[in-house]
Amino acid sequence: MPVDATEAVISTGPRGLPLLGSIPHFAKDPLAFFERLRGHGDLVQWRLGPRRGIFLSRPEHIGELLAGVETDYRHPELGWAFTLLLGNGVVVSEGADWRRKRALVQPAVRPRQVRTYATVMAECAEAVADRWKPGDRVDLRREMHGLTQRIAVRTLFGAETVGREAVIGDAMDVAQREIGAEFRGITLFLPPWVTTPGRRRLKAAVAVVDEEIARVTAARRASGERDDLLSRLLAARDENGLPLTDRELRDEAVTLYVGGHETTATTLTWAWYLLSRNPVARDRLADELRTVLDGRTPGFDDVKQLRWTEQIVKETLRLYPTIWLMTARAKDGSTIAGHPVAEDTVLWCSQWSAHRDERWFPEPDAFRPERWAEDAEHAVPDYAWFPFGGGPRACLGARFATVEAVLVLATLAQRFRLDVDPGDIHPRPGLTLQQDRPVLARVR
Repeated sequence: MPVDATEAVISTGPRGLPLLGSIPHFAKDPLAFFERLRGHGDLVQWRLGPRRGIFLSRPEHIGELLAGVETDYRHPELGWAFTLLLGNGVVVSEGADWRRKRALVQPAVRPRQVRTYATVMAECAEAVADRWKPGDRVDLRREMHGLTQRIAVRTLFGAETVGREAVIGDAMDVAQREIGAEFRGITLFLPPWVTTPGRRRLKAAVAVVDEEIARVTAARRASGERDDLLSRLLAARDENGLPLTDRELRDEAVTLYVGGHETTATTLTWAWYLLSRNPVARDRLADELRTVLDGRTPGFDDVKQLRWTEQIVKETLRLYPTIWLMTARAKDGSTIAGHPVAEDTVLWCSQWSAHRDERWFPEPDAFRPERWAEDAEHAVPDYAWFPFGGGPRACLGARFATVEAVLVLATLAQRFRLDVDPGDIHPRPGLTLQQDRPVLARVR
């Protein structure tokens, strides 16, 4: 649903400090800072250090930005730490290089291929359910990360990494923390040759990831093609008949791993937290699972019938979007909402801020999965909800992540109720929107 356009005015945001701009407030609490910016208007000028920026809040402006990346705006500079981990994969590359890589990677995550991975998703969730016992006390963040690690490793790498999930997983956890810390601090502006303790930890973690992916890739070439993502990437050829290089394979494997593991684990953890705090929604979930599944393990064809389950996932992504920030840089001659924008100005939009805007979501802080019903009272405007981005650079793994979250939630929730310990849990922004403390729960 589109939003009626209003006359857009660029307003002035926080004044900031000399040289630093709004770095201190942004670094202290980026989420609260973006909500403050939204209070200044729909298009707000501000500075992050020496960088001029404009923050966007209206869905039609966000849609204009996301649709214009690659044509009207440049892909953002994501920082040294982010690039060290993801290399020059499809998330980072630009122009013709990006178009080539997208064409090579996209077939591996199309719905037809996701169907083949659904069995692995459900099997891994069943293994967790078989291990849990009523009365157990579990750390849901750790459990969901372990579960989605196994799914990512099996669907991406196949059998070669079974028993070695923790090698990649632990290194990725370190990388995620250090990228988040660098993004929020002054080190974002330091040149790559400046060494800090955090950068040393990140380099060591990335070296572990590189070594493991090189080992698995070599083993796969020796063993032949299998039905997993890595085999599809190895077999892919561009329009000139050329395969991905070893470095390109590494970059795309890391990108798919982060997208298939880190984001879904975080979403599932938030979903259990929200369900524990909303017993009516949880009871309705149990009713749907009894009706649709009747005790059997869910499969890909069940996803379209598990409507309330999917609505829970969508509402979780609204309240706690795993990716909470997107940016782009203006080119010479760029405009936004009809206003000229100086070259290299950074245009910002935040899923966290947009998803909690009461103009698009009545009672924005309330957990209401019914918002996503086909006959919902208030239709959601286009680009008011964009957990997977949008436009030509929308997340390629969106369907994979959604199916995975629905199947895992359904598999576990039809066997157990998870009562999260009392007390609020707050988001901690890093590479993704993590919880600020362990999410401990009793298994019922």
